[in-house]
Amino acid sequence: MYVADSRASTTDRAPASATVGAARVAPTVLALGTVSLVTDVSSEMVTAILPLYLVTGLGLSPLGFGLLDGVYNGFSAVVRLIGGHLADRGGGRHKWVAGLGYAISAACKPLLLLVHTLTPIGLVLAADRTGKGLRTAPRDALISLSSTPENRGRSFGVHRAMDTAGALLGPLAAFLILRATVDGYDAVFTVSFCIAVTGVLILVLFVPGGRTERVPSPAQRPTLRAALALLRHRTLRRTAICALFLGLATVSDSFVYLLLQRRLGVPDRWFALLPLGTAAAFLLLALPLGRAADRVGRWRVFLAGHAALLAVYVVLLTSLHSPALPYLVLLLHGCFYAATDGVLMAAASDSVPEELRSSGLALVQTGQALARFACSLGFGALWTGWGDRTALGVSTLVLALCAVASLTLLRPGDPT
Repeated sequence: MYVADSRASTTDRAPASATVGAARVAPTVLALGTVSLVTDVSSEMVTAILPLYLVTGLGLSPLGFGLLDGVYNGFSAVVRLIGGHLADRGGGRHKWVAGLGYAISAACKPLLLLVHTLTPIGLVLAADRTGKGLRTAPRDALISLSSTPENRGRSFGVHRAMDTAGALLGPLAAFLILRATVDGYDAVFTVSFCIAVTGVLILVLFVPGGRTERVPSPAQRPTLRAALALLRHRTLRRTAICALFLGLATVSDSFVYLLLQRRLGVPDRWFALLPLGTAAAFLLLALPLGRAADRVGRWRVFLAGHAALLAVYVVLLTSLHSPALPYLVLLLHGCFYAATDGVLMAAASDSVPEELRSSGLALVQTGQALARFACSLGFGALWTGWGDRTALGVSTLVLALCAVASLTLLRPGDPT
């Protein structure tokens, strides 16, 4: 299905008119969705057990975990610009830059078997996130360039839905491995590595876009200065600013799950299943919300997603004890991601020229990743010093203020 379309470069101007007209999304999007599905099974196996492994297994403090979690989720910011720039400068070789990123992340999985203290674990996680940073912008540029402006939200929604199917299967696989083996953590890391290698092979063999029609001369290649100059564009600049602002109050998934476990007294053996709720909601809502973003405006959907995250914080701050509480929190958490992740990239793509598509998306992603890194550090420090409720209360207030500022800046009435 994917090989048949390999003649069409993903940087062509007309991938969507014929392909999207028939299949609604380009084969490139489906191929990349398959890669992301497999890779997310691998990465989410590790992510699901990492908080428990570090805090319970290795005895790290919330501050220490916040530092590592910030590294895991925010370190990619320092290389996203590099990945985007390399893909653009290579004349549209987005596939191979993304492939390098996937390969680096895969190679880091077995290293987790060898490290057991804060510094080496941090280095391994930093390397893993370096791979993620390299691949994210080129991959999203491939999706964007394979779509039309009219169906770009749908295309990102399809990709994110497939990606999230992997995020749904990963924690489930980790849960089953932990229950079936004696050295559960080591087994999870080993299986995760094998699955990650499979994802790299799928990318190399089945994702179109390995060739470009014309490699630009050195004088024609996009420069880093040209990429940074994109911020002069009003629409892209306000997108990047709002992504940064709202990222400053986006508490990481791991902290949300730890808070939920403490509120409900969830046994350690069930902890790996908590991300399943978020992933299930994300999977069900990614495509509908992507289509809604195309119809009613991407800013409206994007800001509505942060309203769902604010509701998560408020629910966790209340003293209510109900069997429905975890389902409500995880549903809202998944809704937040479905309304923001792909929608943000679709909105940013509208104001970035094709020859700088990877670099422009990387600018937005970098600001968001740096902000979330700062949030993880700050939240971990507040939790260590004043307790989890104080930390969450501060995050709730900051998110509300940033949402109001973004509501003014983004002007939801704009067509994008």
